[in-house]
Amino acid sequence: MVKWTAHAKAQLRHIYNYIAQDSPLYATRVSEELVQKTFGLDELPRTGHKVPELNEDAVRELRLYSYRILYEIKSDNFIEVLAVIHKRRHLELENIPREQ
Repeated sequence: MVKWTAHAKAQLRHIYNYIAQDSPLYATRVSEELVQKTFGLDELPRTGHKVPELNEDAVRELRLYSYRILYEIKSDNFIEVLAVIHKRRHLELENIPREQ
């Protein structure tokens, strides 16, 4: 199962709203593709790369367009999407909520 945290959902909404100012159609497309990119992570959780700033095997990222989708492997079949950030933004680790 792939679960998006409230934080990641809020970031996705922010991305949608920002892009929609210029193109609602493109905003929908990008948002949907970001979500679809996470489909199947529970079957192949190590698809993404380790997040260099963390260097933890359980925290990985997928890339799509200009965005990084950060996720944590909680168990063999449970993945939690932690954040969606623009690749040019500095990753603030303290701003990514993670349950221990």
